[in-house]
Parts: sequence; structure tokens; C-alpha cells
Amino acid sequence: MAAMLQPSIILLKEGTDTSQGKPQLISNINACIAVVDVVRTTLGPRGMDKLIHDDKGTTISNDGATIMKLLDVVHPGAKVLVDIAKSQDAEVGDGTTTVVVLAGELLREAKPFVEENVHPQLIIRSFRTAADLAVQKIKEIAVSIEGKSIEEKKSLLEKCASTTLSSKLVGGEKEFFAKMVVEAVTDMGEDRGLKMIGVKKVPGGTMRDSFLVNGVAFKKTFSYAGFEQQPKKFDNPSILLLNIELELKSEKENAEIRLSDPSQYQSIVDAEWNIIYDKLDKCVKSGAKVVLSRLAIGDLATQYFADRDIFCAGRVVEEDLQRVARATGGAVQTSVNNLIPDVLGSCERFEEKQVGNERFNIFTGCPTGETATIVLRGGADQFIDEAERSLHDAIMIVRRALKNSTVVAGGGAIDMEISRYLRQHARTIPGKAQLFINAFAKALEVIPRQLCDNAGFDATDVLNKLRQKHALPSGEGALYGVDINTGGITDTYANFVWEPAVVKINAITAAAEAAALVLSVDETIRNPKSESAQGEAAANAMAGRGRGMGGMMGRGRGRGMRRR
Repeated sequence: MAAMLQPSIILLKEGTDTSQGKPQLISNINACIAVVDVVRTTLGPRGMDKLIHDDKGTTISNDGATIMKLLDVVHPGAKVLVDIAKSQDAEVGDGTTTVVVLAGELLREAKPFVEENVHPQLIIRSFRTAADLAVQKIKEIAVSIEGKSIEEKKSLLEKCASTTLSSKLVGGEKEFFAKMVVEAVTDMGEDRGLKMIGVKKVPGGTMRDSFLVNGVAFKKTFSYAGFEQQPKKFDNPSILLLNIELELKSEKENAEIRLSDPSQYQSIVDAEWNIIYDKLDKCVKSGAKVVLSRLAIGDLATQYFADRDIFCAGRVVEEDLQRVARATGGAVQTSVNNLIPDVLGSCERFEEKQVGNERFNIFTGCPTGETATIVLRGGADQFIDEAERSLHDAIMIVRRALKNSTVVAGGGAIDMEISRYLRQHARTIPGKAQLFINAFAKALEVIPRQLCDNAGFDATDVLNKLRQKHALPSGEGALYGVDINTGGITDTYANFVWEPAVVKINAITAAAEAAALVLSVDETIRNPKSESAQGEAAANAMAGRGRGMGGMMGRGRGRGMRRR
């Protein structure tokens, strides 16, 4: 008997928390479902907003990625959902709530199978197969907008932008903003860098007071005396962009200069003035009428330029300076030597204009036409911030639709069609995989169901009607989705509820990957190393304080006795 007893093996440090097996897997799924329940009500045109209050202030938003970032999720399994929301936001800009809700529903459908001891790898394999089939189906039924005229293309892109904006806080003015976004994106160059579209926020006025500048606009920078004497309007000015200070620089306080003759002091002072005047003179001789610098332009330089009818602005934000350079064709200079005409930018019109309580410097008629600026107006700061986030989504969608020019019907139509297709495909498969692909198909129905729930409609009734339409053998019901206005169903493609195919493809792929990742984890190990180290440090500190106090008390007693 003694020989049979095996000595116990201590593998992990004492205090290590390990959770494993089926309970751990179900715990992770439950955590993900809890996160999904936070954001599911934000889906669709009738989705509710979330008010999140933290150290940085108050944020009101229904953008999935923004909410997930601000939630500060601590559960290691549920963090996967935060990551896929960020990934969707970075890749396509919209569909962040969709991808989280879809991933959560896939896990909800997988949970009963896990509880019945089905091996997670079987579910994962089937989910990946179903995701591949879904992506193929989307590509088949997507409609291309390639080969259309510019006007037609703009009209189609406006429909995509309107669909995105309909679920946002600015949904009431979606046509107004959709037109603005499409114009901003289509007027830009081929590379369509997101940083080339600036969004400036000015509190006050109504949303309709927002406007688009086909060029660059930025808030008036900090200015010195003499600024008001400068001209505020120019036609066809040359623009000089600098990254140097135009200030009178004196020596540092601790500099030591030994002079043998007091008259030499004046020559040192004169040298400082000569340096700054030489720089300013070179700027003027370049022929520039507008001088912008990333660093400060001091009061001497401001007055110098004002006397010569030149406009200047110092401390221009790096991003704005780069957009001016891109728009006007100028190059940012780090020296005033050799200011040849090639390094100067130009535009048709420059003016300083009052917008609300702010003054803006506006450059229009730029030769490259590769930048645009949207100036947003509105009541509360939180409202304008949410409008900016909404426009970011719309801009991303229009850029993606231009690059990958295929669209699908929105409003849950594409989800129901893929669901029907996967159910049919599942019937041709023997074994357990049939059940798992059916579960994937059922999970896709969460999108139209949630759209109905958020709008206060009877989801069961609407889904039954949709299933009936999509099951028609002729395929004529493939474009039917939820009608948010009436609570029934409608041909969403005919009603211009469109979204780029890339949004759906990315959402389904990312959701399937997230579900597979969560299902593949069967053990969590929490390492107590850092916690114990912190505990020891805290204990030592306490002990040290205790000794210190004891010592002080002892000294106090001693002194007291001596005094007595």
C-alpha cells in the first residue's frame, strides 16, 4: 500500500487561483453575454443611448466601440468582445454593436451544447464553416455600384451614409449630414486618408448650422499685439508654412559673458535683434501673404508682418498645419533660408470668419483639393461629441463603399437571407455539425429581432413574416427586412436601407472568431505573483510605520520623563 501512494506534486505557487473545465467555459460565456446585454439596446435606428460617467467627464453615446472602450471590462474572457468592437471600428468604422451582439448570440447558442458535454472544438469547426459559407453568400448577393456615373455614385453613397446615421443621435438630420459626408469624401484624393478630413466643434446654434469647407479651417490661434492690424482676407495668396519660432531670443539667465569694454554690450544686444529681423525679412521677401508656424510667432514678428500687410498665425496645431500643406501644395520649412517659390502653397481665397463665439481661419479653393473640414454646431458639448463620433462612422462607411463598391440590403434582410441559406445547407450535412450550423443560423436572427425589440415591435410576429418571405422558392423575398416605421416588413433594398457588404463580412468573420476564441479556453490561471508582491510591500510598509511610531512613542516617553 505504501508503495502505491504517490507523493503530491506542487506545480503552481501557493495562492494561485485555477479554474478549469466546463464550469470555466460556461463562466466565460456568461460574462460575454452580460457585456452584450449592456450594448444590445443601442442597436438600430430606435436604439437607446448610454450615459457613461467617469474621471474624464460624461459621455452619451450609442456607438458600440465607444461604449466598449469606456466600460473598462475586467473579466479576461469578456475582453475579447471589447477587442472585436475595436477591430470592427478600425477596419470599417460601423457595425460595432452588430459584431458584439452577434458574437454574444453565437455563444448563447453554443452554451446548451457545452452543458451537454459536446467538445468545444466540434462547435468551433462548424462555426468557422458556417462563417465561410455566410461570407460566400454575401459576396454572391451583394450589388455592385461600380461603373456608375459620378452623380449616381454620389446618390448611392448618400443612401449608405443615411443608413449609418439613422441609428445615431443625429438621425433626424441624416440626409443633411449624409450629403456633407459624401461631398467631403468624394472631393478628396485617391488615397482618402481619414486625417485629411478635419472635424471642428463649435458650441451654439443648431445642427443645421453645421457646414462643410472644401479646404482647411482651424480656430484662430493665440495672437500677440498687432494681430488685429493684419489684413483678414486675401485672394490667391502665397502661403508660407514654418516649423520655427519667430521670437526675440535672449540668452539664458545663467549665461555668462565677459566684456572688457561696456560698449561691447550694445553689440551683443544688436546681434540678437539682427538675427530676428533677418529671419522676418526673408519671410517677407519670399512673397508670402500668409505665414503659419507650428511654433510661436512673437509680438515683434506679429507687428512686423502687420506693417507689411501680411497675415501670420503661430502655434498652429500639427494636424492642421499638415492639412494646410497637403491642401495648398506647400512644404513645411524648418529654416527661412532658401525660401524658393516651390515651397510656398497657394489657395484661391483666405479669410478669417466668425463662427459662433469663435473665429476661424479658412482656406478655400485649394489646388490639390485633397482635404475637407466639417464645422459642427450644436447645443451641448456631449451632443456635439456624439455627432462627431456619428460622422466618423459615416465617413468610414463612405470610404469603404468607394473602395469595395458592393452593397447589401440592411434592416436585418441580409441576416435573414444568410440564416435561411445556412439552414438549408445544414440539412445536407450528416452528424452533429448539422445542429451547430443550425445554431449559427439561428444566432443570425438576433439582428432583426433586436431591431424590433429596440423599436418596441412584436419581434416574434415580425420574424415569422420575414421567415415566410425569405422561404419563398422564387427568391423574391431575399431583400425583405424590418420596417422600422410601421413595425412590419419591407423590401429594404428598394427603400434604400443599404450597407456596404464589407461591414457584414467583417462583422460575421470577427464574431465567429471571437466565439471560437472564447469556446477554446477551458482554464484560467490567475498568477498571485504581483498581488503577493504588493501585499508584502504593504505589510513591510505597515511594519515600518509601526516601528517608527513605536520609536517615536519611546522617544516621547523618554523626553517626558526627563522633563519631569
